Amino acid sequence: MRRISWMLAMVLVLSVLLAACGKKDAAAVVKDLNEVVGEMESYQGAGVMTLHTGDTPQQYKVEVWHQKPSYYRIALTNAKKDITQIVLRNDEGVFVLTPSQNKSFRFQSNWPDNQGQVYLYETLIRSITGDSTRQFVDEKDSYVFDVAANYNTHALVRQKIWLNKADYAPKQVEVSDSNANVVVDVKFDNFKFGAEFGKDAFDMQRNMTAATEGNIGEGAPANQAKEEGSATNPQSSTEQQPASDSSGGVSDGQTGISGSDEQEGAQDPASTEQGTEEPTMTVPEDSEGFGVIEPTYVPEGVKLKDDQIVEESGNYSVLLRYEGMYNYTIFEARPQDRAVSLAPSRVVDLGFTWGMMSGDALQTLTWMYDGIEYRITSADLPENEMKQIALSMQEQSGK
Repeated sequence: MRRISWMLAMVLVLSVLLAACGKKDAAAVVKDLNEVVGEMESYQGAGVMTLHTGDTPQQYKVEVWHQKPSYYRIALTNAKKDITQIVLRNDEGVFVLTPSQNKSFRFQSNWPDNQGQVYLYETLIRSITGDSTRQFVDEKDSYVFDVAANYNTHALVRQKIWLNKADYAPKQVEVSDSNANVVVDVKFDNFKFGAEFGKDAFDMQRNMTAATEGNIGEGAPANQAKEEGSATNPQSSTEQQPASDSSGGVSDGQTGISGSDEQEGAQDPASTEQGTEEPTMTVPEDSEGFGVIEPTYVPEGVKLKDDQIVEESGNYSVLLRYEGMYNYTIFEARPQDRAVSLAPSRVVDLGFTWGMMSGDALQTLTWMYDGIEYRITSADLPENEMKQIALSMQEQSGK
């Protein structure tokens, strides 16, 4: 009897020791995360991002591909309208693509090295390992970190990151403001390390044509799309040529826009309206005008000075001027079929799409929405204020 009791005691002790060995603390997990990132060659993830910045939460499907050393493809899709915009990085530079309108921006940049993104694995792990005051919780199937948010904006302060215990893949991210209100929420449906991509998965022209053909979509490996025989010769149609081809090349550090007349009325993948209101910006194809969008957010101490409608050489545009604590102008226009070179610029994450920031003393933020090109220009308006104005504009309908 005494022998049986001793054996039971030993079994209990061994069970406790094994359980203790299997449970990791924050330091052990952080060490593992550094090893995962150091050995990581590629990954592919997909999920849903929700922005809680307006009256109605807005949802976007997010698909992320990454392959070392520095190839990235992020597809951001309006969950309601199924319209996609793509940001791409390859050996030629960084591209922001609007496939449905055959428009592209290209510029030299080290994005995303210099700018964090809530749906990029490296950004999340860097936030965890870089915060010495991190908070850690061991849940049933997840390790949960509460750390400082580092997204180049004062509006986002903290973030909670859920990692799968089995392989440290991200499961969910919640980014909050100074009042602990969740501003951005990302839930990953799937995430795979060691993903294999076709040789043209990060090719600009391939992504322009495949996206319009519906061959490279959510969760579809690029090599699978190629094997299905959907690839086309990018030189076979002049409508598919980006500005860098049709204009004889866009110099490094510059931005190009191209499009075709018959696609001009198509909706831009940057359009991400998720509320109950339907945008009224789109007009008949033979109309030269469009509705005027006024931002619902205006910085404190600033008011609208005037607005002007300009019709020149068949082009229609709107100019809004604001003055007060900050002075800035908002330009709205429907681009025609042309190639345009702008000043050297960098990528700016607007949440619902990507914009291009150019200039030094006089800065201009440019982005596309529902076929309309927007520009905010100012010598004293902070970048964070520009982002908030842009975000408030994409929720509105034209007058």
